[in-house]
Amino acid sequence: MQRSMISMTLAAVSLRDLGLVQAVHRHGSFNSAARAMHISPSGLSHQVQKVEQALGAPLFERGGRRIVPTAGGQQLLQQIDAVLAAAEHLQQVARAGAVAFGGELRLGVPASLGPYLLPHLITPFPQHFPGARLGISEGKPRGLLRRLHEGELDAVLAPPVPGVSGIAMRPLFFEPWELMLRADHPLAGQSSIALDQLDPVEATLMAESHAEGLDCDGSEHGHVQDVSLESLAALVSLRGGYSLVPALAHERLASMPNIVLAKLKGQATGREIELYWREASPWHTDLQAFAELLRKLARQRPGLRVTGEKAISPRSASKK
Repeated sequence: MQRSMISMTLAAVSLRDLGLVQAVHRHGSFNSAARAMHISPSGLSHQVQKVEQALGAPLFERGGRRIVPTAGGQQLLQQIDAVLAAAEHLQQVARAGAVAFGGELRLGVPASLGPYLLPHLITPFPQHFPGARLGISEGKPRGLLRRLHEGELDAVLAPPVPGVSGIAMRPLFFEPWELMLRADHPLAGQSSIALDQLDPVEATLMAESHAEGLDCDGSEHGHVQDVSLESLAALVSLRGGYSLVPALAHERLASMPNIVLAKLKGQATGREIELYWREASPWHTDLQAFAELLRKLARQRPGLRVTGEKAISPRSASKK
């Protein structure tokens, strides 16, 4: 009799209710979660209490500056994540088939890659995937991969990362760094420059592009993080010195005043870009076709080198 009562109680809990609980866990705050989920804090608190009553156990410790799970709540939250992931997968399977990606590919792209790759992708994407929309989210690779794992994104373009459980990958291309200098730099007239010709103190670099051979000490011209490539060019233009920038940004950066670009001599330094998606995705075939489209585009761009030329099966990034 009691099992029936528990079942009826749980039946009154919706996926929306579980999503609200997940949001509180993710944000660590009722107020932040309420803003993200477009609900009042009092309404959110009521729905979380509803779930706790249905489960017969508290999920969160209240009263501190940050909401944290109880010991038992941590295990229950893992199960809630699994239920929501299964529901997302069920919806994806239902949408799959007639239109690629179920109608929309939610793609995450690093901010240092998106503005320079996407113009070459916008036209061919609907030609290869009729009826499908391409939704773009920019950010840092680590954050994008977290959103991929949580089901907010369908695929992510990113440099190689440490293994992530449940994530498949496909190598795409190698993009070399180019040297960006202020126009009055002593080496600015050369078409190619070796790293050992450069003074590390003059470097202004993205964290992503610090190259082996550049021993920057983090002083005035140390690494600069969390800026766009255009902002990085502005810093070089103001401060002087140089930076390393991805080859796909050549056309845009070369058009900026007081900036010149040069090739790097010697062993190529740069970044590899790979496509990541969830192993549980129902769109493996579509994503493999999307990877091939990106590799085709890479072959058409000067300086890029397609990687992993041999056809491979999706594999977990954790096996890299």
